[in-house]
Amino acid sequence: MTPPYQIRADYDARTIVVYQAYPPAIADAALRAGRFVAPFSFHRMTWIKPSFTWLMHRSNWARKPGQERVLAVRITRDGWEEALSRAVLTTADPAAVARAAVHVQWDPERSPRGAALNHYSIQVGIGRHLIRALADDWTVSLTDLTPQVRRAATLIRTGNAAKAPRLLPAERVYPLPRALENLVPAGG
Repeated sequence: MTPPYQIRADYDARTIVVYQAYPPAIADAALRAGRFVAPFSFHRMTWIKPSFTWLMHRSNWARKPGQERVLAVRITRDGWEEALSRAVLTTADPAAVARAAVHVQWDPERSPRGAALNHYSIQVGIGRHLIRALADDWTVSLTDLTPQVRRAATLIRTGNAAKAPRLLPAERVYPLPRALENLVPAGG
């Protein structure tokens, strides 16, 4: 049985992949520059998600307005863990959440068809004071996954869902450092 709270991600010894969905203008500018640049907003929280299927649910497989392009953002594990070390659970005291540089929330993980599963996926909100670090220091590469997303969505919509997993990134349990275990809700 899968533990209720567990980070699952595509990662290697040095980096972790998180996913974001954007309108074409933001995605195109970022891909050309190899990092986030205007019109990406550096003045508001941005949410990164290591769960590909959760983002597919959220963006409706890149069909939701303003989320038509899906980017795989490979960031350093040092940056990822720095963000987590500054995080507060969104269920914490409201004053602590308001002061936090990073927010963490856990939402039900999703199947490729969008059904809620019985375990949770982490979402990490990077506050405006750390967005430059994400864009300039932590980001290693950006990859446009939109064509792959559209192929997988077509397979799922046309009754060929069994063929879709080969188009999905491989995710495995991320080893959360003991110092960051406070990000797992009580009872998890």
